[in-house]
Amino acid sequence: MDTDQRMSKIFEYQRRVEFRDTDMAGIVHFSVFFAYMEEAEHAFLKSLDLGVFSKHNGQEVSWPRVAAECNYRSAIRFEDQLSVKVTVGRIGEKSVTYHHEIVCGEILVAEGKITTVCCEIEHGKRPQSISIPNHFVMAFQPYVIES
Repeated sequence: MDTDQRMSKIFEYQRRVEFRDTDMAGIVHFSVFFAYMEEAEHAFLKSLDLGVFSKHNGQEVSWPRVAAECNYRSAIRFEDQLSVKVTVGRIGEKSVTYHHEIVCGEILVAEGKITTVCCEIEHGKRPQSISIPNHFVMAFQPYVIES
């Protein structure tokens, strides 16, 4: 993401690398980057007074993942301080694609994307995709990457 050419807001989530995140070589295991991105997404939603689970028209709504990717640039280790930067790459009718940059100091460690689909959730039934409620779209809008 080229932050110099973008006018959108960036949400930043801070965290420290935990010992449990590392492998036998002492570096963060590749799978943990997905957990970092998910933690940042949850914090982003909370910062907007939204949530992973929300109510809309009396129905519980959530955001199952349908795609995830991560490109690794540099290793990180136990106790490194990270910043996970979140922007919205795309808002579709039913889906949102988040863009993540994981930075340690001034070093870009990884870049990733997660696509989620807005779904009504009812216990015992398969999630049903729905159009994203307008209040979510309005909350996400300032974070959409301008092309």
